Amino acid sequence: MTLLEAKGLTKTFGALTAVNNVDLTVEKGVIHSIIGPNGAGKTTLFNLLSGVYQPTSGTIKFQGRDITSSKLYERSRIGLGRSFQITSIFPELTVRENVRLSVQSRGKKNFSMLRKATEMKDVEEKTSVVLEEMELREFKDKRAGTIPYGSQRSVDMAIALATEPILLLLDEPTSGMTPEDTYKMIVLIKRISERYTIILIEHHMNVVMSISDEITVLHLGKIIAKGSPEFVKESEEVKRAYLGGLKT
Repeated sequence: MTLLEAKGLTKTFGALTAVNNVDLTVEKGVIHSIIGPNGAGKTTLFNLLSGVYQPTSGTIKFQGRDITSSKLYERSRIGLGRSFQITSIFPELTVRENVRLSVQSRGKKNFSMLRKATEMKDVEEKTSVVLEEMELREFKDKRAGTIPYGSQRSVDMAIALATEPILLLLDEPTSGMTPEDTYKMIVLIKRISERYTIILIEHHMNVVMSISDEITVLHLGKIIAKGSPEFVKESEEVKRAYLGGLKT
């Protein structure tokens, strides 16, 4: 089943074409990675898919619905969740409060001025489930800005999961992590992929090759290869784009 489909997607900034006539199909239940050298257009493509940018031309469909003109919050409402390359947490709030705010965003009555957040049993239960899923229970009452960086990345992902996404966009989830934290994140992504379809931007090729079902390779805003990890790894055009080949 096709979950997301982009056709002829293009984004220009003045004379610069950051994304150039990209066709992308993401099937339900897969981890689909977007890779490419620096400046390839990966984050711009993510910004188009999530609604941060409007395309110069082209269309985007999600579950068969045209969302090309939909705003970021509208896409979030229908099931597109996203984490960012730079953490978007509230550092002065506790980990639980960060996740709870995201859970609350999904209920019409969850921001009543006359109701304590702790009295919202359904919100509290959902928050606890997400914290458990992201292995953040030990940090739940700590201020998010004080916990280890790898765990902050997990909080950022937990905020996205708390919006109950159908499709999860992860922008370099292992960026800046130690090898140990990177391994933990790989295991975590594999586990949550059993419940969510994932589009992933990642620069660590060992991560990409170990968890991806499909890979799309961008170079200078265009797709130069797409297919299985094995196919992409052996592609001569991909090797040339990376100036020496993929290293795993």
